Amino acid sequence: MPGAPLRARVWIPNIHVRAMTVPSASASSSSPIAFIGGGNMARSLIGGLLSGGIDRTRIRVAEPDARTRAGLAGDFGVACYAGADEAAPEAGTWVFAVKPQVMRQVCESLAPVAQSRRPLVVSIAAGITSTQLERWLGGGLAVVRAMPNTPALLGAGITGLFANARVDAAGREHAAGLLESAGQTVWIAEEPLMDAVTATSGSGPAYVFLLAEAMEDAAIAQGLPPDAARVLAQQTILGAARMLTASSEPPAELRRRVTSPNGTTQAAIEVLQAGGFDALVARAIAAATRRGAELAAAND
Repeated sequence: MPGAPLRARVWIPNIHVRAMTVPSASASSSSPIAFIGGGNMARSLIGGLLSGGIDRTRIRVAEPDARTRAGLAGDFGVACYAGADEAAPEAGTWVFAVKPQVMRQVCESLAPVAQSRRPLVVSIAAGITSTQLERWLGGGLAVVRAMPNTPALLGAGITGLFANARVDAAGREHAAGLLESAGQTVWIAEEPLMDAVTATSGSGPAYVFLLAEAMEDAAIAQGLPPDAARVLAQQTILGAARMLTASSEPPAELRRRVTSPNGTTQAAIEVLQAGGFDALVARAIAAATRRGAELAAAND
């Protein structure tokens, strides 16, 4: 789980990037937090919150699977319930971490409680819009839509956030603090752009895994032993990622610095570019963006 959080803010046009922190002790964050769903992403957030100093008695989890409930209770000492109707009523913040295909059913079952409690709603479900969530919960609620990615399981994630007009400054701060327990956050000003967030960072780890797979296979084809090929590919990607995050230079400049004229790197880059590498990546992210919009429409 992530260690001591860092506090940092960087402003760039239309988005707000923040490094890891924990929810502030504001009015919106003083009441219990209910996690509706106790899967891997909820587990990573709960672990991050606890390591950041949140009182475990403030966390409640609704999870229908008995084995998962037992694991959460045993590992974190948090209160776990079989039904959302047991975990949600006293909570001021609801974090929906259920599968998109059951989100409507879960929300509609909680609508009466939502209308009486008026919680801050945070959803990490892909392809579900804030408008849909608000409607299924009965309307008039503050909703934050979040798109984390799987490195959040290691405390190294990035989450895109969108807040509807009903979320005030304290609500935004609180929601960001929740998600920052698993990595950095980026505020997105327009909700349709959340599909591009999903396509870029939500699905992005799979693109990197695909690259690692291809590099490993190619290295083996060149005669390297499989174990050596794997560690060489893994550590190269890890090191390059660290250089990207540590440097203020854009990726294109870092690439140029590694590419000596008429050298081995140039030979490889020319093959990738001749094969339409940039255009292929653009088409892939565009396809994922379209699919995100289609999923939202299908869930309406």
